[in-house]
Amino acid sequence: MAKVEIYTKAFCGYCARAKALLTDKGVAFEEYDISMGGPKRTEMLERSRGGSTVPQIFIDGQHIGGSDDMAALNRQGMLDPLLGL
Repeated sequence: MAKVEIYTKAFCGYCARAKALLTDKGVAFEEYDISMGGPKRTEMLERSRGGSTVPQIFIDGQHIGGSDDMAALNRQGMLDPLLGL
């Protein structure tokens, strides 16, 4: 199964939606809470090439964007192969 990383903030509806989609698919993910900023926020900005909104989602190191981007991949049938499902 793919390694999934998701950068989130507290009380973020889009973050909750993205995590719910992954959970519904039975996919484990590593969550980095950047609510207070810090080095993980800097890391997210670098990895996403300036993407400052949350969530920012990575599958096997590939940046796929945010919650809407992941939902679009799911609708197009392209998410499951990325996740190794």
